Amino acid sequence: MKVFPDDNALVERLQKGDVEAFDLIYDKYSGKLYAFGLKYCRSTAEAEELVQSVFLKLWENYKNLKKESSFKSYLFTISYNEICKLFRKRNYQQKFINDTLYENSQSFNEIEDGIDYQSVLDRVQQIVDKLPERQKTIFLKSRQEGKSSKEIAKEVGLSPGTVDNYISEALKFIRSRLNNESLPVLLFFSLFFL
Repeated sequence: MKVFPDDNALVERLQKGDVEAFDLIYDKYSGKLYAFGLKYCRSTAEAEELVQSVFLKLWENYKNLKKESSFKSYLFTISYNEICKLFRKRNYQQKFINDTLYENSQSFNEIEDGIDYQSVLDRVQQIVDKLPERQKTIFLKSRQEGKSSKEIAKEVGLSPGTVDNYISEALKFIRSRLNNESLPVLLFFSLFFL
């Protein structure tokens, strides 16, 4: 069994931007966070996304970490908040489906008739093609091939935490390019890439 430095030492290194400390924290806690997420989400994809979100937030806020507070509690608090957000999103999506798709099925059919799926697919692909080559490769392995961060990490010779960062940055880039797109493009992206 791998022996890790204590949390305070890891946090101290991480506060200085030490990527190896970030990877060690990922190795130490990703499995526990995944199990925690799976217990509530009951979906392996959502549990993996939860782990990705937690570590992205950790990386974005590493300079503001406090050594004196429980680091483990900090990570699980982020996880809990992300799960709450997921449940709110699920409820919102269900309400959207009930209100929009069923009650207004006629207008939805009109929208659907007006969608040129190939042009939507082409537009999303144009945006994905603008990603830096390595980021694009990792993103497509994740979203099109359905591979986990660990599988991708082995293939490309990076840590799972670094792979998660690549995927998160790719999603941010794509979302920023989709801000002014039409509803069909946004729906397609939400359904097939998030």
